[in-house]
Amino acid sequence: MTTQNATPIASPFKVKGNWSIHTGKLKAKFPSLTDDDLKFETGKETELLSKVGKRLNKSLEETTAILEKEMN
Repeated sequence: MTTQNATPIASPFKVKGNWSIHTGKLKAKFPSLTDDDLKFETGKETELLSKVGKRLNKSLEETTAILEKEMN
């Protein structure tokens, strides 16, 4: 017997381009974000999404969409 996970797995989030430029745009658009919220380390994308999502009171999916939009 197999079990199915009821929660879909989010597509992996990857930082594209110059993160310093993206952080400036994000801080201008969302003044509540801090440098600590936007601290990025390679391989720790989930932590970044979690911190930003918590600060903005957004779900993982909403946070991912916001960050991907700002990077385009």
